[in-house]
Amino acid sequence: MASLQDIQRRIASTKKTRQITSAMQMVSTAKLSQIQRFGSGYSAYAARLESIVEHLVSAHLFDNADAAHIPLINQRPIKKTGILVVTSDRGLVGSYNANIIKQTNALMERLGLTQDNTAILAIGGNGADFYKKLGFDIVLEHRGVSDVPSYNEIRDVVNTVTSLYDSEVFDALHVVYNHFVNRLTSEFRDVQLLPLTADTLHAMGGTNEDKAELDVQSVYDIEPDATAVLNVVLPQFAQSLVYEAVLDAKTAEHAASSTAMKAATDNAKDLIGRLELQFNRARQAEITTEITEITGGMAALG
Repeated sequence: MASLQDIQRRIASTKKTRQITSAMQMVSTAKLSQIQRFGSGYSAYAARLESIVEHLVSAHLFDNADAAHIPLINQRPIKKTGILVVTSDRGLVGSYNANIIKQTNALMERLGLTQDNTAILAIGGNGADFYKKLGFDIVLEHRGVSDVPSYNEIRDVVNTVTSLYDSEVFDALHVVYNHFVNRLTSEFRDVQLLPLTADTLHAMGGTNEDKAELDVQSVYDIEPDATAVLNVVLPQFAQSLVYEAVLDAKTAEHAASSTAMKAATDNAKDLIGRLELQFNRARQAEITTEITEITGGMAALG
């Protein structure tokens, strides 16, 4: 049985842990509120950009364009598939990273992807380290995404993603990440980003309410031609979707961290209660033993 000193040390240690996890929960909650405020502004921009592209589709601009000269919509034979995995750099986020990796592996199994026909683009250290150990080809690795990432911060990353596709390093691109639903819930999301299709428009971007606010007519006068216009608009749209995925994933990460730290704080509180009960019982038993010994000694002397 543990001594009273051992129990006291465990109580003191657990109280310190509770203080740390409680502070970390507060920090994560503050970061979550901050990125939600920032993300709401960007979502409005993304919704308007998506609405413009949707209207270009409805105006049959794609039909009049030369798809062979628009890399982002050109359907070419898929020899290699790119998987853009967005994870966190650190732990202490509950099952956040494990869920992404598990679901990504399931996706690759469904698509019949192996090390030979898959290129991994990793944003976040957990995903990069995991797939490096498995021997996958890591064509892009980016670590150290800030708590509230700005577009300028990851501009080079999103530009690299589209340039790798243009260079035919991979012929299709899936973006996989945890989508923020609310403070307690996130859900795995897989979107085939490239080549751009009508399904991509419906899978990502702003809400229908956001898009309804922008009334764009479905008739356009094109100058110089549809191909030139789409080669300007579509790369911006694809880059916007990549950045939006990173922003969404970072929001889910902060929520997961806040939830995990709250659970750790609650567990520490419960453990302290059990240890204090154990300490009181042990102390009571010790006092009872001392009283019994004194009483027995007095009886022997009498």
